[in-house]
Amino acid sequence: MKDNYGFVPSRELKEFCRKVKSQYGEVPELFDELAFVQGKEKFYVIGRDLDKVELKNLHINSIGLYVAEVKGGQLRLSIEGAQLVGPSATKNVCEITEEQLKQWFKGQDLKVEGAYSGFVILKCGSDYVGSGKFKEGLVLNFVPKARRLSEVH
Repeated sequence: MKDNYGFVPSRELKEFCRKVKSQYGEVPELFDELAFVQGKEKFYVIGRDLDKVELKNLHINSIGLYVAEVKGGQLRLSIEGAQLVGPSATKNVCEITEEQLKQWFKGQDLKVEGAYSGFVILKCGSDYVGSGKFKEGLVLNFVPKARRLSEVH
């Protein structure tokens, strides 16, 4: 099945960046150097040179690095999206332990302390490892089954 990919119009990109800033406090400067492509509700980033290509005339199955999905007005970052946004985020960054990290990559929800709202970026040490939805003291796991680990050392 072919997705209809296209470069994100400036109005939609501003709205996307507004959601990033609202949820995480800052928009990474790196976003200025990237081109954004949208396929359905998912956002991808690519190098600026590709923005010279006319995408509508191509049959593309996938393009770029998947960074986020906007559904129901909420922004959910992918693992890679959390790694891009995390270093500049000033809020909704949840520090987790090594043991919690192992649980996370096994697909488990995490019990956490703190005052968060909506989706949070998870950070373990200096690594940004993904995002999940904070609800009633838990971070709900959205790691795709294909990316989960059965054994974590």
